[in-house]
Amino acid sequence: MTKIRGVVFDKDGTLFDFSATWGGWTETLLGDLSRGDTYLAAQMGDAIGYDADAGAFADDSPVIAGTPGEIAEYLLPFLPGASPSSLVLQMNISAAEAPQAEAVPLQPLLGRLRARGMKLGLATNDAELPTRAHLKSAGIGDLFDFVAGSDSGYGCKPQPGMLLAFAAAMRLKPAEVVMVGDSRHDLLAGRAAGMLTVAVESGLGRGAELRKLADAILPDAGALPDWIEEFSLADTLV
Repeated sequence: MTKIRGVVFDKDGTLFDFSATWGGWTETLLGDLSRGDTYLAAQMGDAIGYDADAGAFADDSPVIAGTPGEIAEYLLPFLPGASPSSLVLQMNISAAEAPQAEAVPLQPLLGRLRARGMKLGLATNDAELPTRAHLKSAGIGDLFDFVAGSDSGYGCKPQPGMLLAFAAAMRLKPAEVVMVGDSRHDLLAGRAAGMLTVAVESGLGRGAELRKLADAILPDAGALPDWIEEFSLADTLV
């Protein structure tokens, strides 16, 4: 077995509570785009799989795992005259200001991993600008060795580009890295990169669909250090 030397985290649903963060952001965005037209806002909500009355996302909502560009594609038909680039820019600016709710206490988690000598990366289908703003606001921006978003030039999940870029930048073999996420996109990317995959149940992903793609399933990212210790102990006994 190969020793784990690096961890790549997904962001939303893994490090930050998805619903607590993006439900409010989505309502605000739709309100701004519709200029207060509640019927239009509801139509756009349906298009992106968001039910404002229930405050819930559909399982296939592009907001969950899609890129800003993919979300914009669903909204543009309701916004005559808007360009994809201008809409994505508006979304990224508003996303950068969205208050983040930590899924678990992040500074202790990341500090414990770094104390073990782990290289830490983040790979998200969000854009890089709001991602870095979110990490900074949580006081954890300087704990990551590598941060990539869907617009960073490495592609987006479920393609493995961001994950392989992290491994290359850290001079690690993919097999020495574990991908931690809450969605099929995360785990498929990890598998495609040749990495270990750990699913967390703190997001919107369903346990049954994640179990097929994960080497381990944890209740949340806070359990990761103990899992790595157990994995490493098993490695020494082989």
